Amino acid sequence: MKVGGEEVAVLSYRLPPPTLPANLSAAERIVALALVGGLSNSEIAKARKTSVRTVANQVASLFQKLGVRSRAEAVVALGGLHRP
Repeated sequence: MKVGGEEVAVLSYRLPPPTLPANLSAAERIVALALVGGLSNSEIAKARKTSVRTVANQVASLFQKLGVRSRAEAVVALGGLHRP
């Protein structure tokens, strides 16, 4: 495959499943997995049949328990991505 006139290789591999801390509630576990999957608060709320505000509160609680400040940090903390 060429990108910008240069040959590139595209590799794919499976990541291990996320590590969910024991102190998460059942709802926070579901939200955590959805975050790792890249879903927005709106998408999570629709899938869970709950309000976006409820999901926002669960995300905030999840961030506090993980000691993170962003979705990207949460995904890394959960093991959904690995730092280089």
